[in-house]
Amino acid sequence: MKQLVLLVALLALTACGNRGGSGGSRNYSTTATGPVSQACLAAGRDQASRGLCGCVQAAANQSLSASDQRRAAGFFANPGEAQEVKASESSSNDAFWARYRAFVDTAENMCRG
Repeated sequence: MKQLVLLVALLALTACGNRGGSGGSRNYSTTATGPVSQACLAAGRDQASRGLCGCVQAAANQSLSASDQRRAAGFFANPGEAQEVKASESSSNDAFWARYRAFVDTAENMCRG
């Protein structure tokens, strides 16, 4: 359960907004588009914006292949799917999860205000 709460918190950070307040500088691209940015915007979170979702997409571009991006985009709509992947004992899911975690870490570093 603790891992699920952590996962949902990480997804919320990447999908919802930054933690730096309105005065912080943002270090992200507002022009990156792709499946992750589209899912971020479609998730309907109050603080999701083209700029923030573009930043999350830029992080995905650095960390994930195109197929991994499509898979990760599904987590915005269905966070439970992420927990299933993480809990899986499949070596391919384990490898994907390692790449996904690298993406989350990159997004956190790039997109915080």
